[in-house]
Parts: sequence; C-alpha cells; structure tokens
Amino acid sequence: QVQLVESGGGLVQAGDSLRLSCAASGRTFSLYAMGWFRQAPGKEHEFVSTISRSGGTTYYVDSVEGRFTISRDNAKNTVYLQMNSLKPEDTAVYYCAADFQGRPDQTPSTKWPEYEYWGQGTQVTVSS
Repeated sequence: QVQLVESGGGLVQAGDSLRLSCAASGRTFSLYAMGWFRQAPGKEHEFVSTISRSGGTTYYVDSVEGRFTISRDNAKNTVYLQMNSLKPEDTAVYYCAADFQGRPDQTPSTKWPEYEYWGQGTQVTVSS
C-alpha cells in the first residue's frame, strides 16, 4: 500500500502561483511514477502531469505546458506541482497518484485508470 496526502491548494486570483505537494508513505517511493490529475465540477478526471521514477521524464497536458512544473524529491518521498500564471479554468480538485514502474526507464502513464494509488485531493480555486 502507498498512502498519498496532498497539500498546498487554496483560493487565489488569476495570474497567481501555488505549489502543491504530495507526501507518500508505505512502499518504496522511488519505484513509482507520480502523476497529477484534476477534476472540475461536472467533469471527468483530467491528466495534468506525470514524472518518471527518476524524475528524468515528465509530461504535461497542453493546457498547462509552460505554466506548471512537476518535480520530485525521492529522499523526501514527495512530489510537487508548481503552478504559475493560474487561470480560472485551472479550478479543480487536484489529485496525486502513484503508478508502480517495474523498469527504471519505463514511460510514465498519462491515463488515470493505470495508477494504483490516489490521494484525497486538494482544492484549487482560481478567481478571475
């Protein structure tokens, strides 16, 4: 089992920044790709970003490319999502997720169902 706890959400204005954190406990953190997904009211889960086990590979959804940065600190069992230039359309509950990677060079998934563990989510609200 992997337990994930997100933090760092809040209410901000358009153009502001937030940094989300996701602390993991349980299994060996460095064996998992870590992803961020979000869910806005009335919508399905949307992929935001993912990072490979080592941190060497990252992917972003087009709508956040250049504004969000994912990173991880395997020594602290934590993954981060730095969100800059926030827009009202970024408003959602943000979830971190863990996906076991059997090989160090395995490509991290962008698909929500392929992640085995999920946090409880943190609300991000961006006002215009």
